[in-house]
Amino acid sequence: MTIDFNKNIDGLVPAIVQDAVTKNVLMLGYMNEEAYKKTTETHLVTFYSRSKQRLWTKGEESGNTLDLVDIKVDCDNDTLLIYVHPNGPTCHTGTDTCWSEENKPSFGFLSELESTIHQRKTEANSKESYVASLFEKGVNKIAQKVGEEAVEVVIEAKDDNDDLFLNESADLLFHYLILLQQKGFQLKDIVKVLQDRTEK
Repeated sequence: MTIDFNKNIDGLVPAIVQDAVTKNVLMLGYMNEEAYKKTTETHLVTFYSRSKQRLWTKGEESGNTLDLVDIKVDCDNDTLLIYVHPNGPTCHTGTDTCWSEENKPSFGFLSELESTIHQRKTEANSKESYVASLFEKGVNKIAQKVGEEAVEVVIEAKDDNDDLFLNESADLLFHYLILLQQKGFQLKDIVKVLQDRTEK
């Protein structure tokens, strides 16, 4: 990997720090060649502090270190993308990121759908909401719907109609997300179980 530390007079390159699991951007720092070498040697992300005018390992005082996973350089060889496992909050203010955002996993549209399901769960008028009516009927009804949709998926999987298979699969996933919330869980909890299994 070639990094052009000579593009800027001060010999610094921007270093974007991203959580290797959640993919959230945690902070932006700067590295010179010495900081880069120390990072790769210790596997603890180290920057060059422009205010302190010295090398600075993230978490050297707070203990909230950034464990190095990988480093990539951009197409111009003058910006780094650093994948990390954060140990505690990243920002000096105590927040997960320097943009005051919670460093939680996001599954794109599925996370939006989970949010909508949660909103429907808390709505008072269940007559206008299919999801709210399911929550009102309780876990047995929701589990029954998941079972019915699972059977439909199996049936369509043995046929040749891809549209029906995909639609039944969507119905299964939708009702499973409802069941998860009825039991007090979210998709992230299932992902955590799968991740733990891969580490064994």
